[in-house]
Amino acid sequence: MSKARRFFRTSFGSALLGGAVVAAFGWVAIASGLIESQGGDSTPVTVSQPLSAPVDSQEGEGGDSNLINQIYRRDGQGVAFISAQRPAQGSSGLAPFGQPQPEGEGGGTATGSGFLIDTEGHVVTNNHVVEGSDQVEVKLGSSDKTYTAEVVGTDPATDVALLKIDAPANSLHPLALGDSSKAQVGEQVVAIGNPFGLDRTVTSGIVSALQRQIQAPNGFSISHVIQTDAAINPGNSGGPLIDSSGSVIGINSQIQTGGSSGNVGIGFAVPINTAREVVNQIEQHGEVKHAYLGISGGSITPDLAKALKLPVEEGVLVNEVVKGGPADKAGIKGGDTSATIEGANVRLGGDVITEIEGKKVEGMEEVINAVNAAAPGDKMKLTVDRNGDTKTITVTLGVRPASADAPESPAR
Repeated sequence: MSKARRFFRTSFGSALLGGAVVAAFGWVAIASGLIESQGGDSTPVTVSQPLSAPVDSQEGEGGDSNLINQIYRRDGQGVAFISAQRPAQGSSGLAPFGQPQPEGEGGGTATGSGFLIDTEGHVVTNNHVVEGSDQVEVKLGSSDKTYTAEVVGTDPATDVALLKIDAPANSLHPLALGDSSKAQVGEQVVAIGNPFGLDRTVTSGIVSALQRQIQAPNGFSISHVIQTDAAINPGNSGGPLIDSSGSVIGINSQIQTGGSSGNVGIGFAVPINTAREVVNQIEQHGEVKHAYLGISGGSITPDLAKALKLPVEEGVLVNEVVKGGPADKAGIKGGDTSATIEGANVRLGGDVITEIEGKKVEGMEEVINAVNAAAPGDKMKLTVDRNGDTKTITVTLGVRPASADAPESPAR
């Protein structure tokens, strides 16, 4: 396979086309054509949570199995079974967490998971579990009591939703929230949820990898995602990923299926630090705003630089700049030459981003993470190479549009 062909099978190659690269193994998306931010992991905001001692892994006998049982007994009653009624309408084509879409236009019920975060009845779940629903119902733990939930707010850009139920105090057993920035590869984790409607199911595994990026339902990228091999399946969406101390470090959100309909050991959880910030914005402002740069592009490698005769061997090649967007207003240039390489139509000749705030940029992931750590209105200093000349350009980040496909308003 040629170097150019290998390149155009990467996420950057697809990003150059202005779209998102979707994994061949399921509906999980790995990269985004436009850059946005949830602004979540830089300064975690505390959400009301129970003050309880960590699970004692030495208590009793049984080793790891005993630890899992302790976590299940302590946290299980705070895990929610969520049913979302969707009205009759045309199919959107997006199935939550791999669940089949209701047939025809008759609507249907989507099921998922969630968990209590305080004693006021707030429940966190995935946006895609409740999106498009006209009624949401919640059951807690092993109880058969059903509560009608209010959707307090949603954020498609991070796939997080906040619900509220009116339940008696003795039924509310909130889970402790951890610090996802302290998660380590190899540490044991537990998932509790409702796979395929089988309520109160617990599975265990490890943190398989950190700092993954997945695509949110609205097409933007979610950063700092936790990868796990704990078995999660359709219906686990929105449920907690819990560390060995019994604290939630992530929201189980997507799976990579390998062509099958179930778990193959690759699942992804939105970090709880991101969810904290989202919940905080929803509670304070009723909505969530994200920083926005307004470009499409991708990573440069030495092989790519040689193949395309680029002046630098690392950085981010800007393919397109959204007209009227923050990067466009600041003077960032996109490609001006159309080319077909290995059957793919691309635009070449754009700026190459080599530094952000004086720090070297090796690839697209660093640009995404930098924007994701910022807020609308922040100024970001970019060093770019333009036809061999180095320029420093300061961009005032805007507010990202509702989806990656939405046109950017010049007024933003």
